[in-house]
Amino acid sequence: MVAGYRLAARLGAGGMGRVYLSHTPGGRPVAIKVVRLELADDPAFRHRFLREIKAAQRVRGAYTAELIDAEPEGVPPWLATLYVPGPSLAEAVARRGPLPVAAVLWLMAGVAEALQAIHGAGIVHRDLKPSNVLLAADGPRVIDFGISLASGVTRQTATGAAVGTPSYMAPEQASAGELTAATDIFALGQTAAFAALGEPLYGDGPSVSVLYRIVHSEPDLSRLPTQLRPLIARCLAADPEERATPAEVVEWCRQRLGRDADDGAGPAVWREIIGPEITVPAPVPDPTPVHTRQLVPRPQPPRPDERRTRGRRTTLIKATAITAGALVLMGLIGTYMVAANRVLNRVSDSTTLGPMASSSASPDDDRKMEASRRPSSTAPKVPRAVAYPFQMLDEKNSLGVKEPVERKDRKGDIRLVCKQDCSLESDTSLISMYTGKPGATLDDCRIALGVAPSHSFPLLFVAAGSEICVKHPSGDIALFVIETKMTAMPESGSSFLTGDWTVWRAS
Repeated sequence: MVAGYRLAARLGAGGMGRVYLSHTPGGRPVAIKVVRLELADDPAFRHRFLREIKAAQRVRGAYTAELIDAEPEGVPPWLATLYVPGPSLAEAVARRGPLPVAAVLWLMAGVAEALQAIHGAGIVHRDLKPSNVLLAADGPRVIDFGISLASGVTRQTATGAAVGTPSYMAPEQASAGELTAATDIFALGQTAAFAALGEPLYGDGPSVSVLYRIVHSEPDLSRLPTQLRPLIARCLAADPEERATPAEVVEWCRQRLGRDADDGAGPAVWREIIGPEITVPAPVPDPTPVHTRQLVPRPQPPRPDERRTRGRRTTLIKATAITAGALVLMGLIGTYMVAANRVLNRVSDSTTLGPMASSSASPDDDRKMEASRRPSSTAPKVPRAVAYPFQMLDEKNSLGVKEPVERKDRKGDIRLVCKQDCSLESDTSLISMYTGKPGATLDDCRIALGVAPSHSFPLLFVAAGSEICVKHPSGDIALFVIETKMTAMPESGSSFLTGDWTVWRAS
């Protein structure tokens, strides 16, 4: 459940969070995007997220996925948009290869119309790319305003760092310059070129190399179909002022499509590309309580003659119980008095006789008394806590329970592993999270580790302050209190955790 929306399926994940399929109370499918906790912990992100939600609520268009609901102050924050049953442009191209010219024209016209609605609401999308264009049966839909920018702000971030996807950035975006509606037109040209070629126009490789080519070199349009080159060239003009407007893109495409633009040939083109119609899962029903059959028959009310018999029997039982209780109590009091008199007599004798009383004891008695004062060698030892503050865990090192705990290799007991998401993993130890009040103790970790521990623990819903318990095969128990978590981009190779590491050792 997310704020009353029951989740039916997972649709995908990205740098901002995870996306799930759900339904409105009336049964209309929606896409729920749940923000990653490490982003939600950032006050600047929450402020920007709230501003963008308010801006996105103003967007209405046939080729956009309308924002339905949102809770920027939620834990974690989330938003819901209309669900589009169709593959993304990236998925369609990966499955069937480059699109035919007519499909690219329909694509550019639909996306340009979506940009008209977005720009009309005072928003610059900033991250238009093939994965953010969904191909529905009746045309494309532009989605994901996750890093969109209200027009009143002209910089990507407070520090001026570029935000977006490198292969689809405009030159001014790559160099942290001023962003306008023309920035999205450049991305539209790149997206259309990808649809026609089956690969990014500026090539692959390290982000720095791609951005350098975008800023300093002219695009090679010779590989594009001849019919598409003039329009894509205008979209990719280095000077934002020379780029086509969304209205000009729509008109240019309609002229090239001719009668097909008025005869509704677009849906037929899309059906050819997206394949069979996607079946949307039905809403998940609310769970209903399970009623089990009674194992013991329901007792029937007694008859009048049974009530009288039971009443006399109950009275007799009560009287017997009271009498027995009194006898037991008197016996206990007597036993206590005898024991107390014995203790008093011993104290009196030792006080009165002084040294003579101790001298009357045998040497064996003295040895037994001395042994009783010494701690037993068989008594369990209290594990000692050893603290290792300010530990850092990344994708190159590891932490050990035994000394040395700081390891520069991956041979320690706990490793940070990041693929689609990040997790803590171990070949030796069991891992579990303590969810009680802050300040977990050894006993708290023992309890936490008794509830479904695992050798792999996902970090998706772990935030700063979370307490992770680890149990080593030797019996030693460790506690990792997370101070900093940076796992927003698992594929980047730059994820890490910092925190305090405490180990309770039995020896």
